[in-house]
Formats: sequence, C-alpha cells, structure tokens
Amino acid sequence: MGKFEKGILGGFSGIVGPVVGATWRGMDILRSRPKRTHRVPTADQLLQQQKFKLAVQFLQPVRTIQSKYFGTGSGVKSRANLAVSYTIAEAIQVVAEVPELIFNKVLITRGELAGFQNATLATQVGAVLEMSWQDNSTQGNAKSNDAVSLVCYCKELKAFEIFEGIVLRSDLEAIVTLPNYCIGKTMEVYAFLNNEKETMASTSFYLGEHTVI
Repeated sequence: MGKFEKGILGGFSGIVGPVVGATWRGMDILRSRPKRTHRVPTADQLLQQQKFKLAVQFLQPVRTIQSKYFGTGSGVKSRANLAVSYTIAEAIQVVAEVPELIFNKVLITRGELAGFQNATLATQVGAVLEMSWQDNSTQGNAKSNDAVSLVCYCKELKAFEIFEGIVLRSDLEAIVTLPNYCIGKTMEVYAFLNNEKETMASTSFYLGEHTVI
C-alpha cells in the first residue's frame, strides 16, 4: 500500500490499471489490485467469514459509539475494527456449526473510565426500564458529571434502541421508555459512562436479559 499527498489532479478512487485508489482514515492511498482466486474456501475459512459477517452486522448500529469509545485506535485498526475483532474472538460461539452471539460477553464500549457500582435494572409496566446504581463519583477517575447511556438489543427484532447521555453519574437512576413494539420482547441491556469531554468511556456493563412489559 502506498500513500500520496497530491496526484497530478489530486486524489482519486477506483481502479486504474494494476492499482486501486482509495481514501483511508483521511489519507489518499494506492494499493495493488486484488488478484482473482478460484480456490474453494475451507470449512474453517467459511466459518470465519460467517463470524465476521455476524459481528459486523450486529455492531453496525453502534459503530458511531464504538468509533469514539472502544479501546485505542492504532496502526491499521480503528476503534470500530477493534470492536469487531473482540466480538469475533470473545463474544461468538459456534452451536451446531452456526455462529451465535454470547450476549453477556458483548462489549459496546471498552475504556478506562471508572464504571458503575452495584448497577441493577428493573422493568416497569409501559415498556419502562429503570436502572439504578450507587454513587462512586469520588473513586479513581470517576466524576459526578459523567454521562450515562443505555443500549438495548432485541434478538427477535434484530434491532437496537439507544439512549445516549440521558442522565449523569450523580443522578443514581436512569429511566427510559422503549417503543410499544418492544412490549413482550426480550432485550439485552448494556450501560456505559463517558466523561464530559467525550474523550473517555467506561467498559460497558451488561445488565442482563429482560422481558419488556
């Protein structure tokens, strides 16, 4: 892969002869045109492709969050790439040769900000989720004005409901109302905190699977 600052007519994208022009992380690059192959993928390769597809499709709705708050992007791997790699390695299992997500191992964010203390979640009639936790705003790098976000996923609907920055760490409670179509469905629920400057987040906390009532 080659990088160039200015071409004769500036950067370009697409195929020109044996090279491909593209923009990658804000840079104009040239790379070799991929060679066609007629090799049949092995069973392991096919399984890895299925895992990759599952992880990418699942995480797509939270990509913006993970681009800010998943580890530290470095080299050729962005934060979103790191999230996909983690999910494939740690949060997918194979059952009867079919990849499945392990929801209690899924991470929405991964960071060094202090997380929640003794967080719990309860459901209330009317598609209401009520989360509570204890005050730990004086511990480590925690601050009272850290923002709280809830991320809910419905396996049946294959859909996320995301509530960002709804309350502060010092509020000790967050209440959200899901859309009515979620009633009767089960939701995998995660929560995370981020600092006021939005430069750091906690590792997301799994609050369990809950049936919406």
